[in-house]
Amino acid sequence: MKSLKKRALVRNIIIYTILILIALCMLIPFLWMFSAAIKNDREVFQIQPFVFIPENAKWSNYMTIWTKIPFAKFVENTVFLTIVVTLLQLLTSSFAAYSFAKLEFKHRQGLFFAYIATIAMPWQVYMVPQFIMMRKFGLNDKLLAIICLQAFSAFGVFMMKQFYEAIPDELCEAARVDGMSEYKIYASIMLPLSKPALSTLTIFTFVNTWNDYLGPLIYLKSEEKKTIQLGLKMFISQYSSDYGLIMAGSMISLIPVIVVFLIFQQYFVEGVASTGLKG
Repeated sequence: MKSLKKRALVRNIIIYTILILIALCMLIPFLWMFSAAIKNDREVFQIQPFVFIPENAKWSNYMTIWTKIPFAKFVENTVFLTIVVTLLQLLTSSFAAYSFAKLEFKHRQGLFFAYIATIAMPWQVYMVPQFIMMRKFGLNDKLLAIICLQAFSAFGVFMMKQFYEAIPDELCEAARVDGMSEYKIYASIMLPLSKPALSTLTIFTFVNTWNDYLGPLIYLKSEEKKTIQLGLKMFISQYSSDYGLIMAGSMISLIPVIVVFLIFQQYFVEGVASTGLKG
């Protein structure tokens, strides 16, 4: 018995050691980016000796980035776009998933399969038709174009449906017997029970929308409509040698993503497990 416990302890130590090393390897690029954000150009690429925090650290880079380009406007646009898209995806995905999981209607499985099949289609395939459609709608160079295109998510519907199917149908049946409408069941029963899945979908949607580069690049042309990712690219083209400022802007763009993950991470693992997603 002691031998088995000892072997299990050794195995756990090895596993956790490997996981810690992997985590440290993944953190290295972010640590280098943080270090580069407070250095001048000469110090950024100085390898020997490498100094993590230089003696004369340029903490002012985090303030200068706001004046070199309209960074505040880029942040405002990105925050607005990300929040609106995330809220719409939570609403549309959970609402559609409830219908597919708990309601009986004609061709339900076929419709669900056809909708989910779009996940397998690369975005580049229908990128041009989408652009032509948005241009005909008069939404070119408008944030509304991206909002309309990203307000619906087949992945979100699939994930939420997996979670709703794990909720006993008896709850819905009892609510219907009590006279509750389907809208009331959805709002009063399903949504409160789906916090883990909603939190997981929030993280995925927020990160994808916040970091999206190609979508805004295609639809947004004027400077006052650009997002952070386009702003950093514009900054690189204008100040290609000032890597300290570029890294400072990149570090600032990471803060909202980290904050959102920390807020919802307590539900994240539970949501991934309950919806059957595998990494």
